[in-house]
Amino acid sequence: GGLPVGGTPPDLTAAFEAAMARLGPFEPEPRLAAGVSGGADSMALAVLADGWVRRRGGSLLAVIVDHGLRAGSAAEAAVTRERLSGLGIAAQIRRLDGLTRGSALAERARMARLEMLASVCRDAGILHLLLGHHAGDQAETVMMRVLRGSGPHGLAGMAALREAGQVRLLRPLLEMSPGALRAFLSAAGVDWVEDPSNKDLAALRRRLRALRADLAGEADGTVALCAAARSAGLRRAADDLAVGEVLAERAAFRADGVVLLSPGPVRQDALAAIIQAVTGAPYPVESAAVAVLAAHPRPATLAGARLMRAARMTDGWLVAREAAAMAGPVPAEPGAVWDRRFCLVTAGGTGAGPPSPGEPGLAPQKMDGLTIGALGPDAARLRRLSALPAAALRTLPALRRGNTLAAVPHLLYPDAAACAAVRLVFAPPRPAAGAPFQPG
Repeated sequence: GGLPVGGTPPDLTAAFEAAMARLGPFEPEPRLAAGVSGGADSMALAVLADGWVRRRGGSLLAVIVDHGLRAGSAAEAAVTRERLSGLGIAAQIRRLDGLTRGSALAERARMARLEMLASVCRDAGILHLLLGHHAGDQAETVMMRVLRGSGPHGLAGMAALREAGQVRLLRPLLEMSPGALRAFLSAAGVDWVEDPSNKDLAALRRRLRALRADLAGEADGTVALCAAARSAGLRRAADDLAVGEVLAERAAFRADGVVLLSPGPVRQDALAAIIQAVTGAPYPVESAAVAVLAAHPRPATLAGARLMRAARMTDGWLVAREAAAMAGPVPAEPGAVWDRRFCLVTAGGTGAGPPSPGEPGLAPQKMDGLTIGALGPDAARLRRLSALPAAALRTLPALRRGNTLAAVPHLLYPDAAACAAVRLVFAPPRPAAGAPFQPG
């Protein structure tokens, strides 16, 4: 489903339709959001997505994130909103606060922007977030991962579709060259912002872009890198399906964040997926130690997780969080996330609105001063409530007021009524087996 590069300025509508067809299905009258920086790539994304969604009776929300790192960024955001409004595209500006210059600025800014975009989608009830990464970006991603020694899965580059909590991240432009996108905008009479920071070679990606010397993204080297990424992506997709089958057959994911694994050797990537879910890590761990454990399971601690025996529960293995690696307590506010894995949900959903009249237990208005943290040493006096080994029991999330234990929802402590109005939902940022990797 590629796009011919070079030649006359293309009408990318058909290519975009084909890309979106691969990323579906979508609901009737779909609602989409798109991250729009104002540059050519994201402006082309907005124009193409707007046409696509209008043909289906849906709507598009363009979200402009202002990092606030340059003096002219606010003005550029305002200009971009005006341009989008002139095209009939609803747009809003969100400013990021707290970003400071220093090490890994590009990565920190990227993560903060993505979280802001996802937050807007969650608040608006939008399931699909479109990002404007194109073939040139994919080529650079592969180059960066080669330099960092990524394994075969990393060399697949960016996925065209990724599930991220309550939002689906979609990249429908991955097979389109930046030159074609600019030609499309020029033919449509749509202007864009040129980001001066693209000339700053402090970031590795920009240095690689300069070394590629292929701003149009249509040279043989770029095409070859994208083809290699697609080939690796197809292999990764097959592996993802195989992992899903193994986990469905061999693993039981519990609401308390513990995983039971049947006895015997297991695929290395399946064990890595379990560890990633149990620890809430953003990426699966890739190490020789995982391969050794997968081939010969034994009691061990690895990457923030513990593999242990649990004779009272299974003849296989139990995988739990490593107590020493867990995060400290956080305020028990509705929607709070503790240790990257557990989200506090009140009886009102995420805490919006008051609880029902007469609701028992820890209703939202009674939660002032509470924190979420590990059960820890208090597990010793609650052993009777669970068959979990002591080391796993200590890792359960608990609510406290000061040093006083208020509730342990997964143990229904002190009782079911006290835990009725709140839930600590096990929701790691990446599912152990979500949608298979989808190449661009």
